[in-house]
Amino acid sequence: MTTPTPRPDIIALLCSADFTRLSDTGIWTHRDGRPFSREEQARVLEATRAEREEVGMQLTRYRNYVQEAVNAPETLQRFLAPFMQQLTQKNLGNAVELMSKDDYTEFERLLALIVEPPCPFTANTF
Repeated sequence: MTTPTPRPDIIALLCSADFTRLSDTGIWTHRDGRPFSREEQARVLEATRAEREEVGMQLTRYRNYVQEAVNAPETLQRFLAPFMQQLTQKNLGNAVELMSKDDYTEFERLLALIVEPPCPFTANTF
């Protein structure tokens, strides 16, 4: 028996659900406080185990992404340290000149995590 592919619309509904409020009230609501429509409620109750697991994995990936953004300034400092140690004139421009293409790609990735605000969680994105 093949496992059905998770349905993006059901994953989106599950990701939108406010499970804290659900456990308190027993009523399905979106994270913004709107109640689920009857149709949404029916769709969510059709969720397969694979879809629930996919939602959990997406939320885990999102939490890891946010944690990486929080840690980015310190990670960037550790990343730059070996380059700075090689320099007599310690400035970012000189450090960049020492970087390989892969190093520079990682530098840009870390810098973007610092400069850009974290993306909000969106179902089927993470």
